[in-house]
Amino acid sequence: MTNKPIHMNAFTQCSICHHSKGQWKNPDDTSSLGYKSLDYWVDLAQTLERGGFSALFLADVHGTYNIYRGSRDTAVQHTVQFPSNDPTLVISAMAYATQQIGFACTYSTSYFPPYQAAKLFSTLDHLTNGRIAWNVVTSYLPDANDNFEIGEQMDHDERYERAEEYLEVVYKLWEHSWEEDAAVRDPARDMHNDPAKVHEINHVGTWFKIPGPHMCEPSPQRVPVLFQAGQSGRGVEFAGRHAEAIFGLWANREACRKAVEKTRAAIQAEGRAPQHVKIFPGIAVVVAATDAEAQAKFESFKQYASPEGALALFSGWAGFDFSKLGGDVVLDNVETKAIQGLLTYFTEVDPDREWTLEAMGEQISLASVMPKFIGSPTTIADEMEHWMDTCDIDGFNLSPIVHPAGFRDFVDFVVPELRRRGRMHDSYDGDTLREHYFGRGQARLPADHIAHRCLPPWKQ
Repeated sequence: MTNKPIHMNAFTQCSICHHSKGQWKNPDDTSSLGYKSLDYWVDLAQTLERGGFSALFLADVHGTYNIYRGSRDTAVQHTVQFPSNDPTLVISAMAYATQQIGFACTYSTSYFPPYQAAKLFSTLDHLTNGRIAWNVVTSYLPDANDNFEIGEQMDHDERYERAEEYLEVVYKLWEHSWEEDAAVRDPARDMHNDPAKVHEINHVGTWFKIPGPHMCEPSPQRVPVLFQAGQSGRGVEFAGRHAEAIFGLWANREACRKAVEKTRAAIQAEGRAPQHVKIFPGIAVVVAATDAEAQAKFESFKQYASPEGALALFSGWAGFDFSKLGGDVVLDNVETKAIQGLLTYFTEVDPDREWTLEAMGEQISLASVMPKFIGSPTTIADEMEHWMDTCDIDGFNLSPIVHPAGFRDFVDFVVPELRRRGRMHDSYDGDTLREHYFGRGQARLPADHIAHRCLPPWKQ
């Protein structure tokens, strides 16, 4: 046992019954109305901060899950991440009501110009006093391309190639445009900003031609903490080059262990120190005072579950209509432009089981593809420690089945047990989110990150 500290992130979305389709019918799930309310989000952030969570991680999508049965109707009926509000707009309110917890937000390189992304995250980093992270995604829902009027969806790997240049642009805007002391605020010279210390970036590439300069002065972190969740071969390569925190969806501990080994190798191949990247598998936790009570609670959730909604969600992720799944289709061999890393999920759960459509829907209707930890605080803490000590991970992204009650249960039941064991801190390290993860005094990107490999003249 390493006694490595456990970092906890809460994983949800500005939508309804995030990864557990049908739970909006559960009286204990208030997300159906709460997701539209600032009070809901502020209360959740304060609860998580009380529990020492490093960050609240907000997912986001654009477009609808319209693959299943060739229509979006199932997804619309079962509120499959639809409707969904913009997560960037609730962060400031939550930050104002808290002091230390961080906020990670999904933002797509496919739909928004890099110049806008740089301004958005610099603004949020200022307003949160350095508590912001960006979950970098390339996006995969075809009808979103139509709504953003950007043409046909790119192939999976081509989206990553474009994202590589996208990040090059935002790195230049964040790190190369403003010198640290450019905002001089000197009344004697009637000079707020020194023009000699604010630089254009003059980026010219395959997809982008951006002159700059950046609109924002340097924020506490300059660059938001960079999350990434790609699990395909190309996604792991991308994460190894750019990510500081990786969110993984792995069916079980063994799948997690193998994936983390590949990811750590990709990080080292980029010349980066492994300790500069944190890895967080997604999990769902159902906890009660005893194992029996927790299992009974879990069983009670099944009466509200929507397997059809879950299949619509998974079909959108996989880019394959699961209603057409037959005995002659090997899921591992399906070609997709969407999330390739999830196609092996069911064989990882149980390679010997006959996965009928009904069985698949039932499996993923509660907490989708995330492993489910069910039991007393002692049982949950034991399982979390087992994953920590055998998988070389740094913590977890928690996605409860019932929102927000599942988060409160974890804070009230599991956090005290983890703290008793010395696995969760009672206080935060430093002031910024990057310091929460990496230690006091480490508010900026480390020197081995790719953002620092090409320095502007004023930094050389």
